[in-house]
Amino acid sequence: ELPPSEFMQVADSTWLVLSVVSNGREPPGCQATGVTKIARSVIAPLAEHHVSVLMLSTYQTDFILVRERDLPVVIHTLAGEFDIYKEESGECVPVTCEDVSNGFLKPKPAASRTLHPVQSPQTRFCVLTVAPDTLPAIATMLIDVLFYSHGPPWDAATSSQDLDSITFFSFSLIEGYISIVMDAETQKRFPSDLLLTSSTGELWRMVRIGGQPLGFDECGIVAQIAEPLAAADISAYYISTFNFDHALVPEEGIAEVIQLLQQRQESSR
Repeated sequence: ELPPSEFMQVADSTWLVLSVVSNGREPPGCQATGVTKIARSVIAPLAEHHVSVLMLSTYQTDFILVRERDLPVVIHTLAGEFDIYKEESGECVPVTCEDVSNGFLKPKPAASRTLHPVQSPQTRFCVLTVAPDTLPAIATMLIDVLFYSHGPPWDAATSSQDLDSITFFSFSLIEGYISIVMDAETQKRFPSDLLLTSSTGELWRMVRIGGQPLGFDECGIVAQIAEPLAAADISAYYISTFNFDHALVPEEGIAEVIQLLQQRQESSR
């Protein structure tokens, strides 16, 4: 419904959403566990088959977006490990490899993956949700933060390798469920009794992937972070954006995460 505009840049791909569930049930929404549980079974195999993905963690669950044209490769890649369903008129219908075999092309062997630089700002983040019926009470504040509280545009020419702080605010509304990521200072501007977090109330630190805006044709960007964290059993909350990828990890584990990623960078040289 958005009118065309010279100020709006749109990726040339149409994306489909994969939602990974266990035993047909959604995982509980008490705490974000992120990419760790699906890194080996979904993200790594897709990267090996040269499938580019966008990752979106929410307070309730995680979603993987794949390009519509890659769907045959995705299904052939994952069918050995998962029962795959598509939604038709609100019903889940089983999908088999035969359903998408027409036009299926065996993917070309993936070239060696580029390991993008990783930066870790000092900013501390909160992962929150809010009851939909209380959304009007914070609507004005949300609009102010989303559209009027911008920091200066990020400049690759003047940015240092290690960021002191970062401006980041994520709001998602998916099937009625609201998920918010904001820094701890911004959280103080909102009514504390309306924002819900996990019982432990943990804070998160971020690693941002990419020294310059990332494209959509490259694969393995999510795997660069997900695979080593999964191997170390470290929970992560991952958000792909148009320009960069961002992974949130528990604050107390940030030193170990940075060490793991640095070791991976060094071993690839």
